[in-house]
This record gives sequence, structure tokens and C-alpha cells, in this order.
Amino acid sequence: MPTSPTTDAAPTRRRRADAMQNLDALLEAAKAVFAESGVDAPVRTIAERAGVGVGTVYRHFPLRSDLISAVFRREMDACVDAADELEATYPAGEALDAWVLRYTEFVAAKQGLAAALHSGDPAYEPLADSFSTRLTPTLARLLATARAAGAIGQEVEPSEFLAAVANLCHGTGPSPRGREHAERMVRLLLAGLRAPAA
Repeated sequence: MPTSPTTDAAPTRRRRADAMQNLDALLEAAKAVFAESGVDAPVRTIAERAGVGVGTVYRHFPLRSDLISAVFRREMDACVDAADELEATYPAGEALDAWVLRYTEFVAAKQGLAAALHSGDPAYEPLADSFSTRLTPTLARLLATARAAGAIGQEVEPSEFLAAVANLCHGTGPSPRGREHAERMVRLLLAGLRAPAA
């Protein structure tokens, strides 16, 4: 007896949802393992952390560079997407602060990927463009809105500000103490934006 489209659809949706959950868990596990052990960590370690088989990892990401790129893009997308929610929730100055602090989390995740991203491997070249095409415009919008609202007094190039934040976070590591230090320094940098224009 043939099954109806309605009865076929529910299992298909469940399988897709399960696959998305597995992929999300895999990328989250890879981010954590890369931060702890570097990008050369064994795939088995990542699979165990995610609760999936090694075959699942290779099915989604045949090459290690595929996995590293996916982790980077996931973190960057989350950082960029956070701006819309923050702008809708907070006044302009607070939204700017909150997004810059969210960017420090992205920088922390990126440090775990640094060895690969700066290896010269052509597989990672497209990722470098994402700073100028996605992150810089996002910060430019937040800065312009905050300045128009009178929340900041200084003008700064968005790309330079992103680089300054990354420099402040460099070498702090994934530990809570390192994150606290980076956040404290970034808050001081944000406070400088509020100084009256010369």
C-alpha cells in the first residue's frame, strides 16, 4: 500500500532536523577542540566530543580545510547576525558595545584556527575577504548609528578598529582569565570612542 505524501513528510523532516543537529554539534565540537588543541587535533577527538561517528565528520567535511573553513564561517555568520538583534534591542551606543564584545568572542574562536588560516593554503583565501565584505560593513553601520545618536564622539575607520580589538585579544587564550583581560581592554577602547571630538 503506497504511503501518502503527508506520512512521508514527517520522517523526512525529522531526518533533516537530526542531520542539522549533528552538523551543529560537530561544528561546535570542532571549535572547542581547535581552541584547546589546535587545528591538527585528531578527527576522532572531534567526533567523540560531538557524539557522532568519524564517518559522519568525513561525510560532511572530506578535507580538514573544509571543516576549518566551516567553523570559521559559522562563527563569523553568528557574529554578523548578532548585530541585527542587538540594534533592535538596545540603544545605539549599547548595541555597539555589545557587538564589539561579541566580536571578541569571534576573535577568540579564530585564534584556535590561526595556524591554518595563516598557513598560505589557498583553501582559506576566500575567508580573508569576509572581513572586508561582512564584518567591516557591520561595524561601520553600528558606528554610524551610534555617532548619529550622540553616543560616541570619535571617528574611527571600522577596519582599523576591528584590527585594534583583535590585537588586544591576541595571546589571551581561551581561559576565563584570558577572556576577562581581553574584555577589560576592549571596554577601555570603547570608552575612548566616547571622548568628545577634538
